[in-house]
Amino acid sequence: MPDLTSYILLAPPILLALSFHEFAHGWVADRLGDPTARLAGRLTMNPLAHLDFIGTIMLFVVHMGWAKPVPINPYNFREPRRDTILVSLAGVTANMIMAACWGIVIRLWNTGGPFEAFVLPQPITLIVFYGVIINLSLAIFNLIPIPPLDGSRILGGILPLRWELQYRKLDRLGPLLVLALVMGGAFLNFPLLWWIMKPFIRFFSIIFTGIDLSSL
Repeated sequence: MPDLTSYILLAPPILLALSFHEFAHGWVADRLGDPTARLAGRLTMNPLAHLDFIGTIMLFVVHMGWAKPVPINPYNFREPRRDTILVSLAGVTANMIMAACWGIVIRLWNTGGPFEAFVLPQPITLIVFYGVIINLSLAIFNLIPIPPLDGSRILGGILPLRWELQYRKLDRLGPLLVLALVMGGAFLNFPLLWWIMKPFIRFFSIIFTGIDLSSL
């Protein structure tokens, strides 16, 4: 369990990652013709507009969580199924971009970059490391095809319409399934979800930073 210092250092990358993820959803939806997120005040980087209490706590505890889903109205899209997929991919893409940006900082300072001679204070270094891990975790976690995660919207958009209608019946139970998936591993000390995600986090952290951060 992280100590108080770890929680404090986790806060900036978590708030930034969640805000950028949800902002990206709203921005892409707005560009595709749906102003719902903008009119609801969700087209912002202010984390207070996006935080979900339980999802944020999960990010602090197990590095996997969620924010309040940005509202969209697919009927405002020119191509509802295609554009819903694009909006769903926007959040994942935003987190991958942010992970890459944090990774550039690590490469500049820690792997022979031009600023290697300037030693970053340990707290700043940990914030940067957490920035990579949190964003990779959010991106990969959100690709799980369980409502209301982005992966469910992506899968629903590529399924035949009659199958999508059956699949959408999971929407009511989805949040409970997501909570059980995250909390079950923590309570049972059986981190199945982390075992599934860890190879991807290891792969992308090495690409972005040159370092395996999956055991941080």
